[in-house]
Amino acid sequence: MAKKCPVYTRTGDSGTTSLASGERVSKNCTKLEAYGTVDELNSHLGLLLTYVDTPEDRSQLLRNQHLLFAVGASLATSPSNGQAPPCMLLPSHVASLEEAIDRAADGLPSWRGFTLPGGCRAAAVADVCRVVCRRAERQVYALSEIEPVSPEIPVFLNRLSDYLYVLSRRLNNLAGMEENLWTKVSE
Repeated sequence: MAKKCPVYTRTGDSGTTSLASGERVSKNCTKLEAYGTVDELNSHLGLLLTYVDTPEDRSQLLRNQHLLFAVGASLATSPSNGQAPPCMLLPSHVASLEEAIDRAADGLPSWRGFTLPGGCRAAAVADVCRVVCRRAERQVYALSEIEPVSPEIPVFLNRLSDYLYVLSRRLNNLAGMEENLWTKVSE
């Protein structure tokens, strides 16, 4: 008979949780906010994948999910000897994401102003992913003021939010949706 692996451990019932190192921390600490927001973003990308049909976009989103998992693992690790925990992100991952931004932007109308979130469902979900990504980036910067963080992480999150913005525009374009541009509301 297989041994059960319960999801519930009861160790977090008092408002603390364990880091990858085994160290216990408060569930509202900056570190948990940072990697929890990265985890939230990863979940939103999973939702976005249910609305995206193009193989190239699906492949890029799945790749980003794998990279975000590595980011979360790095953020969940305690620094040692004043050094940031290792992160599997490389400068080539950022360069690859920049190439994906360029590919997604290819054929889009030139930028005409600030775009309101929305349009087709896939684009609207990409917009939600973008703002969660921006929040994750801010949380990582807040964490970096307390402890060392791998410098590739905030750069990757910054590019990922750019990618999600361009992807939203692309998804609306593929759906034949006109961009809804922001205009000043007059009284």
